[in-house]
Amino acid sequence: MSDDAPQPDRIDGARHPRDTPQLFGQSAAEAAFLDAFNSGKLHHGWLLTGPRGVGKATLAWRIARFLLATPDAEDGGMFDTPAPTGLDIDPDHPVARRIAAGGEGALKAITRSVDEKTKRLRKQIVVDDIRKLNGFFQMSAADGGRRVVIVDDADLMNPNAANALLKMLEEPPARAIMLLISHRPSGLLPTIRSRCRTLRLGTLTPEDMAQALGQSEVDIQGDPAALAALSGGSVGGALSLSLMGGLAMYGELVALLDTMPRLDRARALKLAEAAAARGAEEKLSLLFTLVDLLMLRLARTGALGRPPETAAAQNEAAVLTRLSPTPAQGRVWAEAAQDIGTRARHGMAVNLDPAALVLDTLFKMGDAAPR
Repeated sequence: MSDDAPQPDRIDGARHPRDTPQLFGQSAAEAAFLDAFNSGKLHHGWLLTGPRGVGKATLAWRIARFLLATPDAEDGGMFDTPAPTGLDIDPDHPVARRIAAGGEGALKAITRSVDEKTKRLRKQIVVDDIRKLNGFFQMSAADGGRRVVIVDDADLMNPNAANALLKMLEEPPARAIMLLISHRPSGLLPTIRSRCRTLRLGTLTPEDMAQALGQSEVDIQGDPAALAALSGGSVGGALSLSLMGGLAMYGELVALLDTMPRLDRARALKLAEAAAARGAEEKLSLLFTLVDLLMLRLARTGALGRPPETAAAQNEAAVLTRLSPTPAQGRVWAEAAQDIGTRARHGMAVNLDPAALVLDTLFKMGDAAPR
């Protein structure tokens, strides 16, 4: 895939998972795969699951490099060299160089493709995307080597694509390994799940998050601790927040919340107009995500009797404590979050005026605030 082509498996402005040198905080998943490799029990299908942005794609590319660069017992290599103790491959290794250049013939990455009619990325992985693997397996089978497929992400396969992939998992080509990335494995066909071994990745600790953000090549805007708190331990989420000005937007929401129950209407209107600006669709979506998160933090503050340990905005702890002082008020915020979230998603689905939708959301939050 050229640098100019759309890359749905990459956050704009950040490294592609293929080019991310290290994976932090997922040593258990790496060890589980390595143990299977060293024991000669390498499954043909692997399902990499966990929250968004915790390193599933990075792990998939690490596994791909490792598999294509490391001989196993069938190749005669394990009799002459010690068993590998990690998935790291020297960047100067020929396989690593070819993968970095997008020229490794034994590796195929399946993502959402471009619709030739609309010239836009499809919203799903379609059956033709999966059928391309038939030609890939036929062309790469001649040398008898291992072949690796990465599907990112498997949740986006439409029914026909899922059934086509299932057939390949049921009758896998010789020496083929398929790595499926899934944020919501419960949504996949049960038969796909049953034919894969699962590697579960968890959220990152603050220390691992700091290291992961440090290698991202993104000029981090804002407090890394606040980014970690809002992203829930997701590096991808933290990068998106930083790149889109999410911390400033969240700070503005907290400041508006501080004016409740008598909402500062002029300030609310300013935020609504900014979210309704032409080309601001992604920021509008982010705004509603942050609204959901803010109400969740309000609900937890009431339930636990204290605000979150890490403040994500100036004066946030005081605002959360004032507006959610009791478990009963915490329940009010939890119910409001469900109702407001449903209204917002419906409004976006039917293309309601964005400014009106934002104002409606803020007024509903004001209704939930204690008098």
